[in-house]
Amino acid sequence: MKEQVFCIVPEGVELDGNFDCLELVKAIYGLKQASRVWNETFDEFVCSIGFQVSAFDPCLYIKVVDGHCVLVLVYVDDVLITGSSPELIARTKTDLKARFEMTDSGKCAFVLGIELVDGPDGSVTMCQRRYVDDILKRFAMDKCKAVVSPVDMSTRLVPSDAATKVNAPFREAVGALMHLMTATRPDIAYAVGYVSRFMENPQEEHWVAVKRIFRYLQGTKTHGICFKPGNKIDFRGYSDADWAGDLADRKSTSGYTFMLMIKRVAIYE
Repeated sequence: MKEQVFCIVPEGVELDGNFDCLELVKAIYGLKQASRVWNETFDEFVCSIGFQVSAFDPCLYIKVVDGHCVLVLVYVDDVLITGSSPELIARTKTDLKARFEMTDSGKCAFVLGIELVDGPDGSVTMCQRRYVDDILKRFAMDKCKAVVSPVDMSTRLVPSDAATKVNAPFREAVGALMHLMTATRPDIAYAVGYVSRFMENPQEEHWVAVKRIFRYLQGTKTHGICFKPGNKIDFRGYSDADWAGDLADRKSTSGYTFMLMIKRVAIYE
């Protein structure tokens, strides 16, 4: 550690001499500096074996050898390793185990609450089936009937000036849906953005619109983002706008969406 840190002698520890405190010579779990020291130690070692830090994500390390690539993604003290060469992946594991005390958990099935499903064609699908089940139960929608779309296009919602709000966990539900939307379900982005306009004073019709999103999720729990193998990187963007489409204040609404390899990676309404 760079700082000088002392700790009280733990109860039950017997030392030769009369000591009121001890000086720490290395970071221990729970210390404020521990996370920074761990990151610096890991970063220094990984870079020493040929990895480079991604310019877009400081937690992602990249190494290219003879046309093959291996990726190391670190989250706190968990490490996810993938790449195009099994030999290069195995060598990376060996190098890390030689420096750190690590346990190989095998093939990754879940990471940060996201389920990873391998397809027979080499594709990888990211979905949050468990999270969908959890929020459906949380908001008492686990027994609801599924619908085919997250929005009822025949219903036009407007803000309300009513003195009372709907007796429902409206904000909590919208927040839970936003987490799902930003991770693996961009297909509900428009619907969630639409109902979020009425967070200040939600009424019964607004809550019905939120419940419809839950009903849509009931029938699409396994939906997610699928990445297929291929060398072609196709990046496209689309934008659109209406004209005074808001029924309350006649404001116009614009939006855009970007697609990477036919998968939606960004959306704004």
